[in-house]
Amino acid sequence: MDIELNIQNKKLELIQWLSTVEDVSLLDKILALRKQEKDWWDIISDDEKASIKRGIVDADAGKLIPHSDVRKRYEKWL
Repeated sequence: MDIELNIQNKKLELIQWLSTVEDVSLLDKILALRKQEKDWWDIISDDEKASIKRGIVDADAGKLIPHSDVRKRYEKWL
């Protein structure tokens, strides 16, 4: 929860600062940075994509393990 709060505080700090920026070139750089963001799907490996696709096929076929069963199996590490 503290991490989420820290992230939200940083976002608010940036919003407050950004609202005071008058330098057009800096704003252009920030906008360019935003446009550089890539979708995570384009960044992951082909093996990771294949694994995700297999998981979707399994889920669509009803091959799922209930969350409660997984928690029981791995509770000693949680």
